[in-house]
Amino acid sequence: MTPSAADDPARPTVLVLAPTGRDGAASAELLRRAGLSARACADLQELVSGLAAGADAVFVAEEALLTTPMEELIAWVERQPPWSDMPFVVLTSRREHPAVVAGRGRLVEALRNVSLLERPVQAITLTSAVQAAVRARRRQYEVREHLAERNRAAQELEDLVAERTRELEAANAELRAQMAERARVEESLRHAQKLEAIGQLTGGVAHDFNNLLMVISGGLDMLDRPGDPARRKRLMDGMRQAAGRGATLTRQLLAFSRRQPLRSEPLDLRRQVGAMRELLDRSLRGDMHVVLEFEDDLWPVAVDPGELELAVLNLSVNARDAMPTGGTIVIRAENLSALADNGLRGDFVRLSVVDTGTGMAPEVVSRVFEPFFTTKDIGKGSGLGLAQVYGFATQSGGAVRIDTAVGRGTTIALLLPRSGEAPPAERVHPADARAERPPGGMAGHVLLVEDDDEVAALVTEMLTQLGLGATRAASAAAALGALANGRAVDLVFSDVMMPGGMSGVDLAREVKRRRPGLPILLTTAYAEAAQREAEAEGIALLPKPYRLEELAAAARDALGR
Repeated sequence: MTPSAADDPARPTVLVLAPTGRDGAASAELLRRAGLSARACADLQELVSGLAAGADAVFVAEEALLTTPMEELIAWVERQPPWSDMPFVVLTSRREHPAVVAGRGRLVEALRNVSLLERPVQAITLTSAVQAAVRARRRQYEVREHLAERNRAAQELEDLVAERTRELEAANAELRAQMAERARVEESLRHAQKLEAIGQLTGGVAHDFNNLLMVISGGLDMLDRPGDPARRKRLMDGMRQAAGRGATLTRQLLAFSRRQPLRSEPLDLRRQVGAMRELLDRSLRGDMHVVLEFEDDLWPVAVDPGELELAVLNLSVNARDAMPTGGTIVIRAENLSALADNGLRGDFVRLSVVDTGTGMAPEVVSRVFEPFFTTKDIGKGSGLGLAQVYGFATQSGGAVRIDTAVGRGTTIALLLPRSGEAPPAERVHPADARAERPPGGMAGHVLLVEDDDEVAALVTEMLTQLGLGATRAASAAAALGALANGRAVDLVFSDVMMPGGMSGVDLAREVKRRRPGLPILLTTAYAEAAQREAEAEGIALLPKPYRLEELAAAARDALGR
């Protein structure tokens, strides 16, 4: 829409439509005397044509619109651009007939920007109302110019952005090519590192487990040969020790991979580490001196006591080996309030093992937590000590920090989370608890669910030693079948991982549904996921491998419940 007449600021154009009598001519003359260019229209079609040609305002009598179809005028109003809102001054009558009032309302709604003047109207009122409408229209023209200028500026900016975008796309294409090449090189490096780590891990596991199997298989072979009781006892002790080392090796591997299930509880570090003094003295050389430095108001920590003791022992042995001519190992514990350190937030206790030994070079520190990585001579260490420490700390919700340099010693600090609960007055060691409750003396019948024939035969012998009868089922389905036969069973003892699509936890749920109150005990060699499921069901879990005393305690507890 281009209002040609309205472009003359001295003579704004007003369209007049008042077809009755001399209202149109008189109104147009009155507006001309007021300095406006007034044009009288003969009918509504001429008014619409004048609007299309350009106008500043419209003065119209209501009877010219109420008695004529207004679709063409309404269509023009709706086609106005966003900046335009044509002002209409409508001359009305005093008639209050319902049809007239309703038509007047539709008129105001359709034309939108409407001012009503009621007859009789004075000349000054009419001219002032039309002049106000013209001034409002001129402000709309100013908005139109501002919008046009904004659009021109936006187009210039868009052209500039397009040019800069083309330059950036060219630079990005070059950068993407460089990044792709770098990613290819990094992927090749990661692949080589994975192969090296897998080779080192496989070799370390094979070396350690072959040694253990050699002790066990050789010992069993020697037991078949005649010999004195003392020699037989030495062989048995050696095999037991090898089996224990194998269990420890597995636990260290799982701790590093964060798969070992930890049983965290509130601990007093002063009491827990202090109770290890005799163990440390036996494990370290005579030229080593251990100093314990603990804050008086040391907070309790929430960790697994057994894994904590193993971590402290591993760190102490490493400190001993770093001081071949002797020295002092300081085990220090201090509170860290509101710690914010590389992802850790909250209250922690820092447990540090400090030595004044040879220290470590940066290239050693970068690999020190890798399993089976060691700088010791063959046979002097498995390379799993610090891997266990790392796995234990991170799985407990903490972290490990190393401060070392060649020639000035090493400080390895465990950041352990503060416990919100106070530790018990005195913790009974599991070995002491077992000593108070010797195996045997139990009665009842156990449904043993185990798919491995050799393990099932061994566990049956162990249960018999405890005074318990046993019926073996090789799968969960077979176990349910045995229960369905009405067999007298006092305890269901099942492995977690079994063939057939039904795990030990699934079996336990079904047993609880079919025979509520029947005690259930689960066991597994890989306990992380199973432990969560078993705890959710309120079922005890006995980790493999286990000794006769541990089986006795777990069975006695299950039967007691």
